[in-house]
Amino acid sequence: MSEKQNLHIALPGAAGKMGQMIASLVAEAGDIDILAASEHPQSPAIGTAIGAATISADAKILGIGSGGVIIDFTRPEATMKHIEIAVASGTAMVVGTTGLSAEQEKELERAARQIPIVYCANTSVGVTLLGQIVEQVARQLDADWDIEIVETHHHHKIDAPSGTALALGHAAAKGRGVSLDAVRDSGRDGETGARKKGDIGFAVLRGGDVAGEHTVSFFGQQERIELTHKATGRIIFARGAVQAARFAATAPKGLYSMKDVLGLKAD
Repeated sequence: MSEKQNLHIALPGAAGKMGQMIASLVAEAGDIDILAASEHPQSPAIGTAIGAATISADAKILGIGSGGVIIDFTRPEATMKHIEIAVASGTAMVVGTTGLSAEQEKELERAARQIPIVYCANTSVGVTLLGQIVEQVARQLDADWDIEIVETHHHHKIDAPSGTALALGHAAAKGRGVSLDAVRDSGRDGETGARKKGDIGFAVLRGGDVAGEHTVSFFGQQERIELTHKATGRIIFARGAVQAARFAATAPKGLYSMKDVLGLKAD
């Protein structure tokens, strides 16, 4: 029987918070190797070591080939370049970048025809389960129940609503058998008029160092259901990303979510 191979990963944004947390998990795991790491050319981390790799300004080194996985939590424009490198080299990807446009998501779907890609707005196991529960609850309640999603993040976050909030919105819309684009209500201000029946509303809070909090509320007459997930540390996202990378390393080409990683049945 052949020995089990170590998981090989490549880390863009290696000096960032997520890169450093993933590196700390790699050091603890013992069966994961960082083969390549990159940062933007102006980063003071260029030339420093992370695991067995040296952080480079050349993103092309991320293409470590079949059996390897790029774990990407950078920005949309950088992620698109990394996807090109992944496809050209046959490297799998875990994409946790938020704020991708509809066209960028289509590019990601096209790339997934050639390589395995796990794409998730939130790699937390708890949030993945929350999304499934939200879909199930929304399926049981008619449009007389108003759905509102409130998300809170640290003051450095640049996109809103968060990718996780939108994913929860999609889950609620799927449960109701509608498209989120058709019922989304964001950014209320001034005289907006009465709430439209069937809409899914979003509210955004930014402040301090909040890792991430999401609440989906279902408002009925004289009753309310609230489903909440609170992340007290970003390490949970790194943990989930490593779990996703283990899945992607051996998965056939295709586009996957954290539901696939956790083996949850599609509804």
